[in-house]
Amino acid sequence: MAHLEQIFIYPVKSLDGTAVEATTIRENGGLEWDRRYAIVDEDGNYVNGKGERQVHRLRAEYDLERKTITVWKQGTDDRFSFHLDVDRDDFGSWLTCFFGYDVEVVRADEGGFPDDTDASGPTVISTGTLEAVASWFDGIDTAEMRRRLRPNLVVGGTEPFWEDRLYETPGSVVPFEIGSSTFVGVNPCQRCVVPTRDPDTGEPTDGFRKRFIERREETLPDWANSAWFDHYFRLMVNTSVPESVWGSRLATGDPITVGEPIPDPSATSASS
Repeated sequence: MAHLEQIFIYPVKSLDGTAVEATTIRENGGLEWDRRYAIVDEDGNYVNGKGERQVHRLRAEYDLERKTITVWKQGTDDRFSFHLDVDRDDFGSWLTCFFGYDVEVVRADEGGFPDDTDASGPTVISTGTLEAVASWFDGIDTAEMRRRLRPNLVVGGTEPFWEDRLYETPGSVVPFEIGSSTFVGVNPCQRCVVPTRDPDTGEPTDGFRKRFIERREETLPDWANSAWFDHYFRLMVNTSVPESVWGSRLATGDPITVGEPIPDPSATSASS
């Protein structure tokens, strides 16, 4: 039976994530602590793996109870700890030295800094999918593939590409429940350059995108709606969360059930 196997949050957007056993759904559908903070340059633009390869060489660990982050450069022993609120300016100064240009760390109290602002709920993928996609590449295991793809919710007890059931044709969404919380699947996530790089070094993996696209097209399951696939560099599912669910809890082990497609409420409201 489909169930919530793992929960990952990324307290600082673009830096390493951390696994939690339970979490709360916050305003706008984001998870507690997920992308609560972001690194921005002096123009207010995100400093992330899409545009700054040095991000991949930053390692981070968190103590969420104490609200601290410990960071270090990949391959070095010197570690530096900061309170994410009290020491935020000092953390920004350390990052400025690391990147070699001025940055600061900013905080969003409501909903964090989601990658997809139209579908700002947690992203979903299955363990079976991570295993299958990792098998497409020599030397990449399931854990590394997860780090490349950076999902929030990992589903167990299903076949590969099970999450492709969670979207329909554009203009429709697929409701599903995790425990007692309702979500809607919106679309298959369009991938950026980040998954094509080694998550520890930022070095590109030769032929990754080409191989991924070829194998994704070859293995696209019958239940995936092909209307979304103008290209095949898409994997994982973006979701949104009804406001009525904000404040509810998710925990590993929660059962997952999938409903029938319905018209996208956001599209209906936008046209009215």
